[in-house]
Amino acid sequence: MAATIRQATSEDLDYLALLFDAYRQFYGQSSDVNRARQFLSDRISRGESIVLIAEDQARTAIGFVQLYPSFSSILAAPMHVLSDLFVIPEARRRGVGTSLLQSAVETARAAGVARVELATAMSNVPAQRLYEKLGW
Repeated sequence: MAATIRQATSEDLDYLALLFDAYRQFYGQSSDVNRARQFLSDRISRGESIVLIAEDQARTAIGFVQLYPSFSSILAAPMHVLSDLFVIPEARRRGVGTSLLQSAVETARAAGVARVELATAMSNVPAQRLYEKLGW
């Protein structure tokens, strides 16, 4: 499945919120699309995160990755924390997650960050397999 990856803007919030809500439900949270939308709106409008969105050929949102700018004291340099990665079940195992991760690294490099760190739940074995497969 070919996916187009681009940086999300506030114009993407309606369908990005649905993806983020599904992501939160995956981690055991109750559905709350309004909360998801507000959280993303705050992060994007304040420049507190970078959200990359994956769209299929019909321009339907099928996944996202979220990077949080931070700093490494050891490296005395900026870094990004990759905290959120989600692909809708229908698009999984088709390279969308890989494309999102590769785009996250490219975005970080373009921003001049020293490194990207992952944060994921210990129970999310499928995601861990993907990360390890890609050398994380």
